[in-house]
Parts: sequence; C-alpha cells; structure tokens
Amino acid sequence: MPNKVSIFDQPKPFKMIFFIELWERFGYYGLQGILAVFFVQQLGFSQQDSFVTFGAFAALVYGLVSVGGYVGDHVLGTKRTMIFGAIVLAAGYFMMGFSILHPNFIFFALGAIAVGNGLFKANPSSLLSKCYEEGDSRLDGAFTLYYMSINIGSLVSLSLSPVIADKFGYATAFVICGLGLIASLLSYIMFRNTVQGIGSEPDAQPIEMKKLGIVIAGTIVSTLICAWLLQNIFMANMVLGLIGVGVVSIFLKETFKTTGATRKKMIVAFVLMLQAIVFYVLYAQMPTSLNFFAIYNVRTELFGFDINPVSLQALNPFWVVLCSPILAYMYTYYGSRGRDLSMPGKFTLGMFMCAFGFLSIAAAGMMFADSTGMVSIWWMVLVYMFQSLGELLISGLGLAMVASLVPQRLMGFTMGAWFLTQAASFIIGGYVASFSAVPENVTDPLKTLPLYTEVFQNIGLVTLAVAFVMAITTPVLNRMMKAEDSIAEGHVAQH
Repeated sequence: MPNKVSIFDQPKPFKMIFFIELWERFGYYGLQGILAVFFVQQLGFSQQDSFVTFGAFAALVYGLVSVGGYVGDHVLGTKRTMIFGAIVLAAGYFMMGFSILHPNFIFFALGAIAVGNGLFKANPSSLLSKCYEEGDSRLDGAFTLYYMSINIGSLVSLSLSPVIADKFGYATAFVICGLGLIASLLSYIMFRNTVQGIGSEPDAQPIEMKKLGIVIAGTIVSTLICAWLLQNIFMANMVLGLIGVGVVSIFLKETFKTTGATRKKMIVAFVLMLQAIVFYVLYAQMPTSLNFFAIYNVRTELFGFDINPVSLQALNPFWVVLCSPILAYMYTYYGSRGRDLSMPGKFTLGMFMCAFGFLSIAAAGMMFADSTGMVSIWWMVLVYMFQSLGELLISGLGLAMVASLVPQRLMGFTMGAWFLTQAASFIIGGYVASFSAVPENVTDPLKTLPLYTEVFQNIGLVTLAVAFVMAITTPVLNRMMKAEDSIAEGHVAQH
C-alpha cells in the first residue's frame, strides 16, 4: 500500500452500498423520529407507555438482524436477502400509512418493519466488508463514509418527517418513508453490476425455490409474532432476552473453539460490544426523553425561524455528516502511517463525549433556564454535537471493529450480534427514558424542567464513570490486539 491513501479511493461496489443504505435509512429514521410522539398524540399512550413500546419496537428491529445475517450468509445469499428485506420494509411503511384509521393494524405494520429491517440491516455492511483485503488501511475510513450515508438519509428524513406529519398528517409521512425504500431498490438495480462475484456462498449459486419459500413463510410468521409482542411488552422483552442469551452463547462457543490470535481478537470484540450497549442506551434517549425535552423546555427559534421541536433530532445526523469526512481523513492519514488511535481508545473517547453531552444539558437546565423554564436551542445543538462525536467513535466504528476482529466465516452472524447490542440497549433505554416521563396533562415547563434535569444529570454521571473504567481497561485490550500480531506471524491460522 502507498503511504498516501485517499478516503475516496474505495472499491467500485462502495457507491452502490452507499446509496442503498442512504435511502433505506431515510425510511427508517423518518419513522423513528415521529413514532414516540405518534404513540402519544394519535394512539393516546402515556409518555411512559410510549417510551417502553418504542424501546420494544427498536429492540425487535435490531434483535432480528442476526437472523438476517444468517439468512444472508447461509440461505439466500447476502444480496438476495438485502433486496428481499427492502421489499418487506417498503410494505411495512405503506401499511403504516394506510393503517391510521385502524390503530391495531399499526402493530402488524411495525412487525413487518422489524422483520424487514432484520433481513436487510446486516447485509450491506457484510457485503462492504467483503470488498477489502485483511489489513487494508482504507477500512476504518470506508466504514466511516458508509456511516455518513446512513446519516445523510436520516438528516433529510428527520428534518422533513415531523414537519410533514404536522402539516399533512402521519399517514403522508409514513408513505414517504416507504418511497425511500423504493429509491433504495432502484439504487441496487442501477449499480448491481458492480457487485458481480462479491457476496456469500449462496450468492454464487442459483436460487433454491424451496429455501426462498421457507424464508417468505418465516417472514410472514415472524411479522405476526412481532405484532403480538408489541402489544405484550413483557413477552417481547423475554423473547429478546432469550435471543440475546442464544447469540452470546454461540459467540462465546465460537470464541473458545479458536486459539491464539483469533481468540484474542474475538474477546476484544466481545468487550467492545458490551461497552457499546452503554452508548446505545444513551442513543435511545434522542427519539424519547431528549425529544420530549425539546417539545416542553426548549425555545425553538433559530435565526428568526421557528423550528419544529421534533425536527431537532436532525441535529444528530447533521453533526455526523459534518464530522464524518474529517474523522475518516484522520483515520486514513494516521492509519497509513501506523499512528492511528486504537479501537478501544476510540470507544473510550466516544464515551467521554456522550458523558459531556448529558452533563451539559443538565447544566443548562440547572443554571441557564429562563424564568419560564425554557432553555436556548443552542444547548440542544451542543448536546447533539457531543452525542454525535460519541456515536462516530463507537457506533460508526462498530461495524469496522467487527470486520477487522472477527473471522470471515462468522462475519454475518457477528454483524447481527453487534446489532443485538442495540436491541438490548433500546429496551434498557426505553425504561431509562420512562424516568423522564411527564405525568399526563402536565405541560408547564417549570414543572417538567426539574424532572428532565435530574434524569440527564444522573445519565451523565453514570456515563462518566463508565468512561473512566473504559480508560483503565484500554491498555489491556490494546495489548491483546498487539499480541495477536506476533502470534499470527508465527502460526498458521486455525479454523
């Protein structure tokens, strides 16, 4: 490899994967941004029920990703599973749009979205990882740019979706989310020739109609089960808990089947996934507690314009899009010179950023609120900046971490396990957010402010403590990652 490597010097399939992911995330984040508010305003949920139900839905969305990774690796193939998932997702969004008049039907639509996302989500990143040789210094930069595609899609949809829901109704907003999936499918059709010969083993074989039939039947049954679980939250948490135990057991079994270099890598990956759970609990606050804080306690005038408070969630992808190329350049520049910060170091720095974010918004409520209990919109700009930097350093590199630390044969499964950390976190995050739930009919900012301030302060202090623990363990994880290099040089990898 030459010393100077451009972050835009990526394999040809990168463009296709970039646009597929961009449009799929446009659809998903458009829904996510308004769902908790939709539960309260349209379905009459209390805030507490809204947060817990949202957490269960988001958990199902990510908890099923390991299943989609397995289907992509071993049953239909990475590309076919990705496309089938996009079709199921589109159907789910359109069902959301047409089900406003029949509220119970919405749970079937959300079930279809959870299952479709499960089929789709692991496979674009798995396909991207197959485009790079082991040790390619472009990998961190590529996944950071890939993560930027997610946030371009979410920036547009989080900005527009609350405004569309407010002006034209929720049905229109949900249908537009579905159109994002149609655009994603068109992106694949336009650029599909760039991924010929790339994919999992089943991609190289003719499609087996029996296997396709089983996957379709499984999709329908899983959608019905998810719809039932979303109306029975305790059972949803139980099922996701069992899936989590199963996936962790398989991961640990595979870890201890290996030796030397591979085992050490997988142990590091497991520790980083545990750390990521803490981050995603914080991430789950954006569409829940932080979202409702913006509704009740933030003055939303910016440069003379009155901003929809729900649209402030778009600050997250705004900062991510702004900072992604800078971080990608730094990773590539220092990585090609062997001076990049280690993955555990990046995770630790990210956790400190998140702690600063929640402590700053708590300080805003305690010291800078006006006499009516409202704070400036610039505090939301600040908290989202810290949170987004943390996201880039943890979530943005999580997929690259999996790609670099886990054997290729377990790639799809472990991508799914990575997303399962998000599932566990959204359940926990829903319950954490419920501590900030305002009693019904209470809208006075002076009454809501102390509640939010206390919750955000506690979140910030716990996160700061976790960050210090991570800083202490980072040298140990670094040594394990360095030790594998010396072992790998002297031994043939065992499978």
